Amino acid sequence: MVLVFSNDVCSVTEVPGHEFNPDQWRLFIDSLKVSLKVVLFHNGNKFPSVPLAHAANMKENYESMKLLLGKIKYDEFKWKLCGDLKVVALLLRMQLGYTKYCCFLCEWDSRDKKNHYVNKLWPK
Repeated sequence: MVLVFSNDVCSVTEVPGHEFNPDQWRLFIDSLKVSLKVVLFHNGNKFPSVPLAHAANMKENYESMKLLLGKIKYDEFKWKLCGDLKVVALLLRMQLGYTKYCCFLCEWDSRDKKNHYVNKLWPK
């Protein structure tokens, strides 16, 4: 496992004439099967994106995500997070993979191919 990260976010995002404000940035996390990437995006796109961390050969699991967020000091800055549904599931500690229910909001069985387009009565 290789983890490359910046632990001094203030100096990385330093722009002449502007003070770093964590509320003006959002944290984007992208995960692949063997790597994780973390990038800071400016809310108004006035400043370029800032790569904060890259983890090669790191499995996508809860422990890896916790380690990565700890290294970039997420608890200190509390950025708003954005990412795909897999990342959201990791951060919310939801079950990963091919689950029986596709969503935590509904009770639709994603593996019920027989009634997939037939069922007209859904639970409230």
